[in-house]
Order: sequence, then structure tokens, then C-alpha cells
Amino acid sequence: MSGGIARGRLAEERKAWRKNHPHGFVARPETLPDGSVNLMVWHCTIPGKAGTDWEGGNYPITINFTEDYPSKPPKCKFPQGFFHPNVYPSGTVCLSILNEDSGWRPAITVKQILVGIQDLLNQPNPADPAQTDGYHLFIQDNEEYNRRVRQQAKQYPPLV
Repeated sequence: MSGGIARGRLAEERKAWRKNHPHGFVARPETLPDGSVNLMVWHCTIPGKAGTDWEGGNYPITINFTEDYPSKPPKCKFPQGFFHPNVYPSGTVCLSILNEDSGWRPAITVKQILVGIQDLLNQPNPADPAQTDGYHLFIQDNEEYNRRVRQQAKQYPPLV
């Protein structure tokens, strides 16, 4: 019956999101070919924060929930090869609030997850690296790191 709990919670989060969500963010459950909605997979967009090298980009991310949600955190993935010290080459985000063994709490919402990931974009955690390139450039060559971030922002232009 836990799947009913997950879907019920996600239906409530969808309603709350529609009423009030941060400007520029998009979060919507997947629409299946038959027109039905899959609450267990959400397609989202996170805007780069103004005044940062991430500004101007709208970064696509997929949130995959399990039947154990909200007891267990969802998996959040950028496109494969996304450049960031705390994003694995597969695109999976490494963030404490998404870690079942450390920062996850069942009260954390989709909104909090997306805002947390937006914060992580501009404030990487060098103590928890997930990819070699992003980590080494962030630590050793800040100018080149920022250039790569700005280049990546151009790959994900603003939504029209």
C-alpha cells in the first residue's frame, strides 16, 4: 500500500506547486503516450541564479520517485555528462538532502529539492565530489571552471 502513499503525497505536491512555485522553475509529472499522468517521474527545469555564471541557463532535470517515497528520497538526474563537481557522469545529483543516510527527511518537498539543487549549482560542495573534471577545475582553475559553466549555460537557453 506504500505506493498509494507515494502517489497521494505527489498529488498533493503537484497541487501545492501549481499554487505557488519559485519564479522560473518548472516541475510537472510525466505525461504518458495515452495522455495519463505518471506522478512517479517529474520533468523539471531549474533556472540559473541571477548574478552567477549559471545565469541564462534553464537546466533540465528529471526526478524519479519510488514507491517508498517519501520515506526514501527520489533520484534527481541532469542530462548525462552535465558539468558540475557534484553531478555524477550519469547525471545523478550528489546532494545531502537527497541522501537517504544523511540529509533526507520525509518532510522535504519537490520545491525544496529543486531550490536546493539550484543553490548547489553555484555553491558546489568540494568535500563530496562526484565527477573528476568538474571537481579538479573547481579546485585548481576557477577561471576555466567558470568558462565551462558559462558555456554549458548556452546549451540550455531560456524557455520561451
